[in-house]
Amino acid sequence: MNSRNIETTKIALFKGKKIRKTIHNNEWWFSTIDVVEALTDTDRPRKYWSDLKTKLFKEGYVEVSEKIGQLKL
Repeated sequence: MNSRNIETTKIALFKGKKIRKTIHNNEWWFSTIDVVEALTDTDRPRKYWSDLKTKLFKEGYVEVSEKIGQLKL
């Protein structure tokens, strides 16, 4: 299959929840917020993710906050 024919953005399903994904630098990238929502069933996945990053940072995992960016999906 020619790389020009590959769709770069699609919706994946996990436990019936939609997970946005895209290809960036020839790698699949998934929406962290969508994954958090699917795994936790929270009504506020952005708040859950923010609180988790804060907790991990306090535990010494500084790379979690530094290495995660946001792509437009």
